[in-house]
Amino acid sequence: MKQTKPKVSQLRIIGGEWGSRRFSFTEQPGLRPTPDRVRETLFNWLSNDIQGARCLDPFTGSGALTLEALSRGAGWALAVDLSRDIVITLREHLTTLNCSNAEVRQENGLAMLGTAPAEAYNIVFLDPPFYQELLEPACAALEANGWLTEDAFIYLESENSPGRMNLPGNWQLHRDKRAGQVWYSLWRRQA
Repeated sequence: MKQTKPKVSQLRIIGGEWGSRRFSFTEQPGLRPTPDRVRETLFNWLSNDIQGARCLDPFTGSGALTLEALSRGAGWALAVDLSRDIVITLREHLTTLNCSNAEVRQENGLAMLGTAPAEAYNIVFLDPPFYQELLEPACAALEANGWLTEDAFIYLESENSPGRMNLPGNWQLHRDKRAGQVWYSLWRRQA
């Protein structure tokens, strides 16, 4: 039986220190890198808040959001994914960029959010695989277990309209848009 080679895709960092740098990653089932246009919009929304921020990406996938945040001046990033290949690849990208202000863990992101962090995060990127009912439990765990600073931003990417989601009551919708079948929104936590 003939073995098929894994399909390789590219992601491009849009702005900041590493703008226009391209990196490869192996495609995997359920992996949907945040499109360039959506990332551009998100980081325009966050432009006044990204500098020095502590960022959390518990379903990192291609690592596009983590890399973009670090390129634009985030002070620290924690990226988490279940896939060993994804973790190894993202670590290699960070080494190539000589980036030491990030950690990449091979772990179940939702399970990790069920524990308490050593320190809270200013910005969280939640882009879990679609149709697996991960987003709402992740949001509840972020709020319940001390992952968020008092005025944290939480970015959500989902297959559903933000108005149809059951989110913590102290999260205020800051901005939202739709690109094709993807809804993306930025929320601001109120203490």
